Amino acid sequence: MCAVYNNMTREQLDLAYNNTKAVKDFPDLLDEFKKKSAVLYKNANVKKDIHYHLAPRTRFDYFSAGKKGNPTFIFIHGGYWQNCNKDDFAFIAEGILNSGIDVILAEYTLAPKASMTQIVNEIHKLLNYLETNYDKFNLVKGAICLGGHSAGGHLTAVHRSHPLISHSMPISALVDLIPISLCWLNEKLRLTPEEIKNYSPINHITKGGPTHVHVGGRELPELIRHSNDYFNKLSEAGENALYQTIGNYDHFTQLNEFINKDGVLVKSLKSLLLK
Repeated sequence: MCAVYNNMTREQLDLAYNNTKAVKDFPDLLDEFKKKSAVLYKNANVKKDIHYHLAPRTRFDYFSAGKKGNPTFIFIHGGYWQNCNKDDFAFIAEGILNSGIDVILAEYTLAPKASMTQIVNEIHKLLNYLETNYDKFNLVKGAICLGGHSAGGHLTAVHRSHPLISHSMPISALVDLIPISLCWLNEKLRLTPEEIKNYSPINHITKGGPTHVHVGGRELPELIRHSNDYFNKLSEAGENALYQTIGNYDHFTQLNEFINKDGVLVKSLKSLLLK
């Protein structure tokens, strides 16, 4: 079988981007995330399913830490642009809220119903909506961090230069869409050449605020490569960037470092927003 990307065959490339197969008992892990999230929704001060546009999934949840003038963390969930919901990952807000930072959980239309162009544009619409509603959501200029995991990390990198955003925190971000277009993920994404070119953040390093790039220490090599390459590109462009490997965590379990206010990811966020 011929190599299709970086000396990998199609079969090898498919495995290189199969995060759920690379971890033990992913369905149980996701179920655990959902249970933790349900508890947080029950106990937190939250306004759910606020629509920022017309499509059913163009909505977000706003969690208040209870004080006017708090900084804000906007989080975009992963799922390779085609799976999962914001509700699955609400648990990440626990340690952040306990640190005095408000949280917005973003939702967007998934592939194949939405193209990459539509998904990117929806997140842009979300940020535009928030930019026109500062007071309604306790937003403070210069204290708004955009972050996301996996596909959400990609969408974070795409939008790190939006005028609303002062800081960025991509986690296991997918910044090069070429290998994505050559493996199993493209069956639903159906990426066009223009989308691959326009929405690969590795090729578009624009000026933005301080950016912390994170990746699990026990992730698939390709995921680690994306984060490492992205950090290097940011540094070469003179951007204020930090790179951190998150312990002995896989692609998913690293998110548990958001649960406690002393978790690695919460401490990283606080170092960005609470100076």
